Amino acid sequence: MTKINPPLEKVLGKNFEPSSLIDLKFGRYDLTIKTDEQGRAIMFFIGTRAANGEIRGDRFSRRLKLDRAGATIKDHWEQKGKATPFRKR
Repeated sequence: MTKINPPLEKVLGKNFEPSSLIDLKFGRYDLTIKTDEQGRAIMFFIGTRAANGEIRGDRFSRRLKLDRAGATIKDHWEQKGKATPFRKR
């Protein structure tokens, strides 16, 4: 998976628990989402989760820029390559 489709963008646009790792299923993929202090998704891993919790797949990072008033200036996702074995701790 190299592009983020609109249904996945909708899931990633939600607010989650602040400063946490969230495990979800998205279709046939397993997701682990890392959130910032406001609960916005800032990084996610997508692929297949092994029995030990590691994700094998792709890693994406969010470029999010806000102005002083909190309005969004820049917001897009970048693929950062293959996910190294990532385990929820």
